[in-house]
Amino acid sequence: MADAPAKPESFEAALVELEKIVKELENGDLPLEKSLELFEKGMELSASCRKQLSAAESRVEILLKKEGKVEAAPFELEDGEAGNR
Repeated sequence: MADAPAKPESFEAALVELEKIVKELENGDLPLEKSLELFEKGMELSASCRKQLSAAESRVEILLKKEGKVEAAPFELEDGEAGNR
Protein backbone atom coordinates (compact mmCIF):
# COMPACT_ATOMS: atom_id res chain seq x y z
CA MET A 1 0.00 0.00 0.00
CA ALA A 2 1.99 2.98 -1.26
CA ASP A 3 -0.82 5.42 -0.47
CA ALA A 4 -0.94 4.63 3.25
CA PRO A 5 0.19 7.60 5.36
CA ALA A 6 3.56 7.12 7.01
CA LYS A 7 3.66 6.86 10.78
CA PRO A 8 4.69 10.21 12.25
CA GLU A 9 8.31 10.23 13.30
CA SER A 10 9.41 11.33 16.73
CA PHE A 11 10.77 14.84 16.87
CA GLU A 12 14.26 13.56 17.60
CA ALA A 13 14.24 11.05 14.72
CA ALA A 14 12.95 13.68 12.30
CA LEU A 15 15.62 16.13 13.42
CA VAL A 16 18.41 13.55 12.96
CA GLU A 17 17.14 12.72 9.48
CA LEU A 18 16.84 16.41 8.62
CA GLU A 19 20.44 16.99 9.71
CA LYS A 20 21.62 14.14 7.46
CA ILE A 21 19.72 15.62 4.51
CA VAL A 22 21.23 19.05 5.09
CA LYS A 23 24.76 17.56 5.15
CA GLU A 24 24.10 15.67 1.90
CA LEU A 25 22.75 18.78 0.21
CA GLU A 26 25.63 20.92 1.46
CA ASN A 27 28.10 18.43 0.00
CA GLY A 28 26.80 19.36 -3.45
CA ASP A 29 27.81 16.11 -5.19
CA LEU A 30 24.28 14.94 -5.92
CA PRO A 31 22.44 14.91 -9.23
CA LEU A 32 19.71 17.53 -9.53
CA GLU A 33 16.83 15.03 -9.25
CA LYS A 34 18.26 13.50 -6.04
CA SER A 35 18.85 16.99 -4.61
CA LEU A 36 15.22 17.90 -5.29
CA GLU A 37 13.97 14.69 -3.65
CA LEU A 38 16.09 15.37 -0.57
CA PHE A 39 14.97 19.00 -0.48
CA GLU A 40 11.30 17.96 -0.58
CA LYS A 41 11.84 15.38 2.17
CA GLY A 42 13.70 17.99 4.22
CA MET A 43 10.84 20.46 3.88
CA GLU A 44 8.38 17.77 5.03
CA LEU A 45 10.58 16.96 8.03
CA SER A 46 10.99 20.64 8.84
CA ALA A 47 7.22 21.15 8.78
CA SER A 48 6.73 18.09 10.97
CA CYS A 49 9.28 19.37 13.50
CA ARG A 50 7.67 22.83 13.55
CA LYS A 51 4.24 21.26 14.08
CA GLN A 52 5.50 19.09 16.93
CA LEU A 53 7.30 22.03 18.57
CA SER A 54 4.19 24.16 18.29
CA ALA A 55 2.07 21.43 19.87
CA ALA A 56 4.58 20.98 22.69
CA GLU A 57 4.79 24.72 23.26
CA SER A 58 1.03 24.98 23.61
CA ARG A 59 1.06 22.19 26.20
CA VAL A 60 3.70 23.84 28.36
CA GLU A 61 1.83 25.60 31.10
CA ILE A 62 2.58 26.83 34.56
CA LEU A 63 -0.03 25.98 37.12
CA LEU A 64 -0.93 28.81 39.40
CA LYS A 65 -2.96 28.51 42.53
CA LYS A 66 -5.47 31.32 42.55
CA GLU A 67 -8.35 31.63 44.98
CA GLY A 68 -8.16 27.96 45.89
CA LYS A 69 -8.33 26.87 42.25
CA VAL A 70 -5.60 25.59 40.03
CA GLU A 71 -5.55 27.35 36.71
CA ALA A 72 -3.23 27.23 33.74
CA ALA A 73 -1.21 30.24 32.65
CA PRO A 74 0.87 30.67 29.49
CA PHE A 75 4.49 29.71 29.78
CA GLU A 76 6.88 32.68 29.99
CA LEU A 77 10.64 32.65 29.58
CA GLU A 78 12.87 33.97 32.36
CA ASP A 79 13.36 37.31 30.61
CA GLY A 80 9.61 37.85 30.56
CA GLU A 81 9.07 37.02 26.89
CA ALA A 82 6.21 34.75 25.95
CA GLY A 83 7.17 31.16 25.18
CA ASN A 84 5.67 31.08 21.69
CA ARG A 85 7.72 32.55 18.86
